[in-house]
Amino acid sequence: MTVNLHLDAVELRAEGKPLLGPVTLRLSSPGITVVMGVNGAGKSLFLAAAHGLVTPHKGQVLWNGTAAAASRAQRGFVFQNTPILRRSVAANIAFPLAARRLSAPDKAAHTARALAEARLSDVAAKPAAALSGGERKRLALARAMVTDPAVILLDEPAANLDPATTKELEDSLRHISARGVKVILSTHDIAQARRLADDILFFDCGQLVEQTTSATFFATPASLPARKYLNGDL
Repeated sequence: MTVNLHLDAVELRAEGKPLLGPVTLRLSSPGITVVMGVNGAGKSLFLAAAHGLVTPHKGQVLWNGTAAAASRAQRGFVFQNTPILRRSVAANIAFPLAARRLSAPDKAAHTARALAEARLSDVAAKPAAALSGGERKRLALARAMVTDPAVILLDEPAANLDPATTKELEDSLRHISARGVKVILSTHDIAQARRLADDILFFDCGQLVEQTTSATFFATPASLPARKYLNGDL
């Protein structure tokens, strides 16, 4: 399935202060898109607007011609701080299926597959609140993928993870992308972006400063903010 994201002059404000935009972009490339920029650059706001979690004050966000808020069921979202429900690991992962018109056996099959792919089958009955940080990240990813989305968006998914757990997460994202799911994630980790990205969206002060391939961005960044960021001067 071809995924087309279109932001048309999107702006987000708070108390009259511009936080994001205006941002105009078209994104239809497969693979992994990495959103970069310093803290406060607009990465998380962009992801929230793209998924339809916030409504732009101006402009519109469309996925294959449909408004973002009306098409959220086609996408999965992983928050930086994973919200955990007071129930078992399996019930947490199955939660997004509640609104789907699936038979009980189909829901069970989807949940079992997601548990297995996240390597959480052996703790399926365990309270989710008792999971480690790395296990919670795997749970969040499984919950986002249990509905078989066409797109998955992740906000700083490797934040506060140790190197081994980060590698596991990156391997999972490569596997998901190889299955044809579009992956869009934000990170402040330049090395991680080099490892994962097929293309880059670079934000600075709420503006989309660069949209280009990973190879071009890291070899010859076009903007001064991007060059300063990659040099460690921002």
